[in-house]
Amino acid sequence: MPLRRAVAADAAVVGELIRELAAYEELGREVVWDDEELAEALFGPEAVPEVLLAEDEEGRAVGFALYFRSFSTFLGRPGIWLEDLYVRPAHRSKGYGRQLLTALAGMSAGRIEWNVLDWNERAIGFYRSLGAFPVEGWTTYRWLPGDRADG
Repeated sequence: MPLRRAVAADAAVVGELIRELAAYEELGREVVWDDEELAEALFGPEAVPEVLLAEDEEGRAVGFALYFRSFSTFLGRPGIWLEDLYVRPAHRSKGYGRQLLTALAGMSAGRIEWNVLDWNERAIGFYRSLGAFPVEGWTTYRWLPGDRADG
């Protein structure tokens, strides 16, 4: 189960995996980038996120973790925000997700944090099996400054 960092030549497969994840989460309508925009955002000179790809024995991408560095002012150490973790359905329960998260743990001096949809019991069970837990008392907020409701 090899893992490797994605490179610019992987932009199309990363895009494919993101679209599969969005469809699984019933959020496909929220994917609004085109392939060139995604490639620039992931691999251009101003890129913030990084991507780890999980591959099967034949070198086919079967999953990914898209993440970026964060920082905890309370811990005083860098961490990781895991934006997306996805393993294709035919390859689940084979260790790919655990391997991706373990690799991220090796890159972080602090904590790894992410969101999970409330209805995704399978993912929640997997995360709990690793010892991950929900952060009680915190609510995720989102602000889209370009979308002003007040006109």
